[in-house]
Amino acid sequence: MNQTQMYKDPLFDLTDQVIVITGGGGVLPGALARGLAARGAKVALLNRTLAKATRVAAEIELQDGVALPLGCDVTDRTSLEQAARQVLDYFGQVDHLINGAGGNRPGAIAVQGQDFFDLPAGELRTVLDVNFTGALLASQVFGRHIAAQGQGSILNISSMAASQPLSRVVAYAAAKAAIDNFTRWLASTLAREISPDLRVNAIAPGFFIGEQNRALLLEDDGHVTPRGAAILQHTPMGRFGEPHDLLSTAIWLLSPGARFVTGVVVPVDGGFSAFSGV
Repeated sequence: MNQTQMYKDPLFDLTDQVIVITGGGGVLPGALARGLAARGAKVALLNRTLAKATRVAAEIELQDGVALPLGCDVTDRTSLEQAARQVLDYFGQVDHLINGAGGNRPGAIAVQGQDFFDLPAGELRTVLDVNFTGALLASQVFGRHIAAQGQGSILNISSMAASQPLSRVVAYAAAKAAIDNFTRWLASTLAREISPDLRVNAIAPGFFIGEQNRALLLEDDGHVTPRGAAILQHTPMGRFGEPHDLLSTAIWLLSPGARFVTGVVVPVDGGFSAFSGV
């Protein structure tokens, strides 16, 4: 029995499903790509830096998975449309989209010496664009092909910052709040106006160590920073998330097992959203 055959429960079977993952070269989207490919899905990895997507695709192929790495800027509709043509030429279909591209920029963070009132509009707009506008545009471009099939899903990556605004990350929090609203809006629109078999959901990760937040959460020696310690104190499970912690929720939301689930934002946060701190 090979690895793919082990996972063929019909409720959660994604064999031969084509899944487009934006930001596919990143830590969390890359982990999702590896896990989904191991379960028989065919993944297209879109990343602004092609080398990052190529590295993840090579790891997937070493495990006999199927992956297509593509350079793509999700804030540019022309770039997305070119990527969509390449995906369709290679796979012939699109079944699911994971909007995983996102991140923050130092210039859009309100910290000491960088007052909120003086944050540059360009930096703020960049963060809003990559986290929200990119997801909206990708949903338009790839969602059109999913809708043409009459079934499939879109999975957005939200954040704890959407529902509980975090200090400092003003544009990032606003963009992720927009993702939550957009998830619900698109879910109801597609189901009512096109097909009840078109679903849109989101995962709201808690605190995971990534490329952009590592210095905020961990010291060079691996010990937690004061901000990291405050987060752990407000996380009942007492640890940061690990990339594979998102996988089972993603599998469920993409699979037939969630055929009656749409418009939800699922926290995967170690209890952070459930705890008041007292």
